[in-house]
Amino acid sequence: MVSTLTRIFGLDNIDLAEDVVQDAMVKALQQWSFGSIPENPSGWIMQVAKNRTLDILRRQKLFQSKEKHVVRELENRTQSGQVELFAESEIKDDQLRMIFACCHPALSRESQIALTLKTLCGLGVCEIARSFLTSQETIAKRLTRAKQQLREAKVPFEIPSGRELASRLDSVLQIIYLLFNEGYNASQGAGFIRWDLCTEAIRLSELVLEHPRGNTPKSNALHALMLFHAARFPARVADDGGILLLQEQDRSRWNRSLIEWGLYYLDQSAAGDELSRYHLQAGISACHSLARSYDETDWSRILTLYDLLIQNDASPIVALNRAVAISRVHGPEVALRNLEEIKNRGSIDSYYLLHAIMGEFNLQLGNLEPALVQLRKALGLTSVHSEKRFLEKKISLCEAKLSPKEVRFDLLQS
Repeated sequence: MVSTLTRIFGLDNIDLAEDVVQDAMVKALQQWSFGSIPENPSGWIMQVAKNRTLDILRRQKLFQSKEKHVVRELENRTQSGQVELFAESEIKDDQLRMIFACCHPALSRESQIALTLKTLCGLGVCEIARSFLTSQETIAKRLTRAKQQLREAKVPFEIPSGRELASRLDSVLQIIYLLFNEGYNASQGAGFIRWDLCTEAIRLSELVLEHPRGNTPKSNALHALMLFHAARFPARVADDGGILLLQEQDRSRWNRSLIEWGLYYLDQSAAGDELSRYHLQAGISACHSLARSYDETDWSRILTLYDLLIQNDASPIVALNRAVAISRVHGPEVALRNLEEIKNRGSIDSYYLLHAIMGEFNLQLGNLEPALVQLRKALGLTSVHSEKRFLEKKISLCEAKLSPKEVRFDLLQS
């Protein structure tokens, strides 16, 4: 709805589009609670949002010069009093245009991603801040500045071509990647998986692949990566909502169809000569997906892929994942030394998984007191209930001086 209204009224009214859609949703909840739901609910909400937008804009003198064009556009889309706004092809076109518009080079890469995650994907400031490992205040300022820059640059609502498309496509793929990651390991809420965000990321990825200029090896690699991860979702959550680690998962519950499709897109991604981070991460996930059991996982190959990945992406999160692979190949002591080296990079020290994994490595080495310190710090850094319950269990086991072999902590490999 926001994408469609923005196309009609222009990117300079993007804030207004967000506001009126929210208002229309609230109005629907209020009115439908006391009567029947209309035959075309989405059309009803969009009609309310459209009418509200026109009412507000008509009070603005700057809008009067283009009002006739907008009204004519809306009339062409109206039939029997309802707006035909949700034809599948039309939605895809509007949303794809919105993504590429938000990724205009007038904005910094960070602003492009933050704006799209907020406007198109519906993430809140808190969730976006977590994706960037930064503060909510920083993200709020970034969003305000990004919208102002779009207005000043008079950015067109279109899909670019040529070199401009290639440069924007990198941002589009990163947005989809971050959206999926937030769903894969949610930053807040009762559950640690948000299926809605992961499904939306996969859907947006399909939109990009369906466009002739978006169907690139890198796009295929990202799609493969998300399908491999999504295939494990049914086995990642216990009956009580708790976390099931990779070695605890019933692999018969993995979605083999999604794994096969992941392999298909991974094969498609080999068409070019580029080895992107998505190729490497998809290769790592493929190793997990194809292993018949946890013990038969090819950790040496996974570590080799991480060694290549960290040359391509030296982020602390990649280094954290690589440390887990190091522990499987060279042992927890080597992995712990590696984590100590990356501990002070950026904002990684405020990331709960760093301390949770350091606590696990200390447990495996029999260092109970350092393990407790790290696990308690990790507990204080997460707000997700399932993660808190998991860490509390680890802390209890540690306090009782149980064998560290009884429960392992490889949450990154869940």
